[in-house]
Amino acid sequence: MGRFEIKDNFYLDGKPFQVISGSIHYFRVVPEYWRDRLEKLKAMGCNTVETYIAWNVHEPRKGVYDFGGRNDLVKFVKTAQELGLYVILRPSPYICAEWEFGGLPAWLLQEDGMRLRACHESFLKHVREYYDRLFPLITPLQITEGGPVILMQVENEYGYYGDDTHYMEMMRDMMLERGVTVPLITSDGPFEEALSCGCLDGIHPTGNFGSRTKERFAVLAPYTKSGPLMCAEFWVGWFDHWGNGGHMHGNPESPQDLDDMLDMGHVNIYMFEGGTNFGFMNGSNYYDELTPDVTSYDYDALLTEAGDFTEKYYKFQKVIGKYAPIPKVEFTTNIRKKAYGKLTVVSQTGLFQNLENLSEPIVDKFPVCMEKCGQNYGYILYHSTLKHEQNIERIRLWGANDRANIFADNKRVVNLYDRELEGEYDVIAGKVKKAQDANAPAAGGEEERQNEPVTFAENAPIDILMENMGRVNFGPMMERQRKGIAECVQINGHIHYNWTMYPLPLDNIDRLDFDRGYTEGLPAFYRFELGVDEAGDTFLELDGWGKGCVFLNGFNLGRYWEIGPQRRLYIPAPLLKLGKNEIVVFETEGKATGVIELKSEPDIG
Repeated sequence: MGRFEIKDNFYLDGKPFQVISGSIHYFRVVPEYWRDRLEKLKAMGCNTVETYIAWNVHEPRKGVYDFGGRNDLVKFVKTAQELGLYVILRPSPYICAEWEFGGLPAWLLQEDGMRLRACHESFLKHVREYYDRLFPLITPLQITEGGPVILMQVENEYGYYGDDTHYMEMMRDMMLERGVTVPLITSDGPFEEALSCGCLDGIHPTGNFGSRTKERFAVLAPYTKSGPLMCAEFWVGWFDHWGNGGHMHGNPESPQDLDDMLDMGHVNIYMFEGGTNFGFMNGSNYYDELTPDVTSYDYDALLTEAGDFTEKYYKFQKVIGKYAPIPKVEFTTNIRKKAYGKLTVVSQTGLFQNLENLSEPIVDKFPVCMEKCGQNYGYILYHSTLKHEQNIERIRLWGANDRANIFADNKRVVNLYDRELEGEYDVIAGKVKKAQDANAPAAGGEEERQNEPVTFAENAPIDILMENMGRVNFGPMMERQRKGIAECVQINGHIHYNWTMYPLPLDNIDRLDFDRGYTEGLPAFYRFELGVDEAGDTFLELDGWGKGCVFLNGFNLGRYWEIGPQRRLYIPAPLLKLGKNEIVVFETEGKATGVIELKSEPDIG
């Protein structure tokens, strides 16, 4: 049994202890590589590892819990302990982390009137029930129980979100009531407004920032009441979003900032290794526009997404060596990279031909949003029949997020994204018109028609494929994250009723029938076969493809999009099996070359 205390400094078993920590998210790294990443953390000189705990990973459906396999948090913590590392856990319901919905489970949005991160009884009820399952697993891991956990966080950057102090007190009390005995911390931006809203009496405050250490610590110091100064998230890089023009990089002065932090206090490096947003679990931000994060969470961290050392790693190791011994660590995981070359499609089939295989349809007079259909992630298709319309001149989706592929009579009408969904698409003018310019002439001041309306045979189908691009993980827009279509579809000025919804989480692609047919240019699945005699990390390139996601032996590797900056998807070797592997590409834009390539190096822009 041990003891960790916060006084004028951090104390471990009565002796001053300098926290030198790095962030690794267990849910972004395959379990077979946890030990490797932790060994490399220790070899840099760190004595502690920090991780968020993602609620939506552990309770994917209400009352259904998963703490095994890739989600075996306890195993991750115990692996750290085996290597002599201490652990900081951040188990709050909200984590941000550029993770889908900031770690909150999407099923919360099934409830009308749901309010997040405040004293809203329904939200608190769900948190309590989750904590009743989580804390019996993590409290035995505390240093007071013989484990490696020395600190836990109450909430995450709450001062950036709200000022409900009673909510923060309830979060603290929930943890204490469930057996937390190690010290608790808060972490907020190093600004008076954030700290004044996010701090809590009796809980030690820390700051999150990526530069100007001395200035940031000077703002934080009055809130610590002469206690230790700590940067709980030292941002050494940044995350990429689709279309941002190139891979983001961190502050070039970060080694000096690290030196200042260790001279003045304590640090947790965010991220030591970023990892990967496998599946549909990337988050998004929304300020003036939607900016969904890419599949890679490389973050320009000290280790790459694939766990390789960077120049920054060695610079940080040199700085840390001024304050702590650098141990010699034997790396026990044999990791190699392989270029498996080009693969050619072996079979293909259309989405429309496989709807009944992939989905249980829901019929309603009105469109129903994804969450009300019991779906969390992926795509949802809205199907109807055009009985009263002979053409489409205008169309508008009300209450729609994030991206729509619209088809009439099995022909693509338009793709609409983000702000384009707020207006009416004028098929003739070829543009989206907002309410204020609904009567305006076509683009460029030309009043003559530029296009023809979309015409079709009687009783033609209309299909709207909506994609959840990743729920916003920061700020008030989190409460406006119901995906699909929540209100209505307006065609040529009138509301169109009678819809069939096909939820498409794509967690069952083994049910695809590749003999059901295929139509070029429409959303479709493309199957490839990869023979493996030696498994190695590899990187999947989809040059010439448009947009979609990729599955390896049924496992969702994540999204791709031709706009970049990410150009290749990371495939860790443990996801491959010896012998035949199946790769399925779901392409929504109709841009399929029929060829993919597996290379030995990443390319993220």
